[in-house]
Amino acid sequence: MTKKHVLLMVMLAVMSASALAKSTLTLYTSQPNEDAQTTVSAFEKANPDIEVKWIRDGTSKLTARLQAEMAAGGAVPDVLLIADSVTMESLKQQNLLAAYKSPEATRFDAQLYDKDGYYYGTKLITTGIAYHSKAPVKPGSWLDLLKPELKNMTTLPSPLYSGAAQIHQAAVMGAPTLGWQYYEKLKANGAMPQSGNGAVMNAIASGSKAYGVLVDYMAIREKAKGAPIEFVFPTEGVSIVTEPVAMMKGAKNPEAAKAFIDFVLSKVGQELVLKQGYLPADASLPVPQGFPPRDSIKIMPFDAAQALADTEANKKRFADLFGSR
Repeated sequence: MTKKHVLLMVMLAVMSASALAKSTLTLYTSQPNEDAQTTVSAFEKANPDIEVKWIRDGTSKLTARLQAEMAAGGAVPDVLLIADSVTMESLKQQNLLAAYKSPEATRFDAQLYDKDGYYYGTKLITTGIAYHSKAPVKPGSWLDLLKPELKNMTTLPSPLYSGAAQIHQAAVMGAPTLGWQYYEKLKANGAMPQSGNGAVMNAIASGSKAYGVLVDYMAIREKAKGAPIEFVFPTEGVSIVTEPVAMMKGAKNPEAAKAFIDFVLSKVGQELVLKQGYLPADASLPVPQGFPPRDSIKIMPFDAAQALADTEANKKRFADLFGSR
């Protein structure tokens, strides 16, 4: 074999290896580990030419990491899939996100995504009322938690620690029949904050508190496992955390980032959300087991930009009222 033939074979081998090489997508997500792995695996199956490298942590820790990495001149992830729209709105206002008009968004309610295409909600995690199965009153309204016979029986997550609780507070503040006075009345009726939703769930399931403000899936999943806990969607409406997805400005692989956004918003991606036990953002899909019909769930109006502007003032009012628990 001549040197020319050897050189040709080497070149063909290099070209073949290059053709088979995958592009890399870097994802930062706050999804629970199991959910994150199933999301990544499904995306890679649908996009075999893309390999996902992902890092999972809480939303506040991920945003702090982003800030530190950017301050040090490090690389940014291609895409974010984190808990709430208020954090995404903050990143948008800092000019850290890249706009992308996903064709999949046409199937979604406009309240679930940024009108300029900077972020898109992927699911609806609602906050309603959970209660122990032996509680004396079955609540149907937020106002039921103010009844004298429920004094000292209610707990709630603190917006000083929980992003979902911050969003819930902002939604309640904007509700005409609730408002800030609702928190004042909760306090007067002996409501006691916990650090986060997990602590609220444990307090109700253990029987140390009969009622609580809680995210839907925690109560519904625990009930399915046999815990003595029930969940209701109050008549005035529920607040929602939408777990939005967004592309970072300066993404190294913007095409893969767009593909990921399209995937999680697609029918297949939304069916995966349903399989994971969450309420899909796509209203054409059914609800998970244990949820009431979708048309019976009323969503409270919510403005992410206004909530962001009010965050510190709202947190201060809560701390002044309940203490910095």
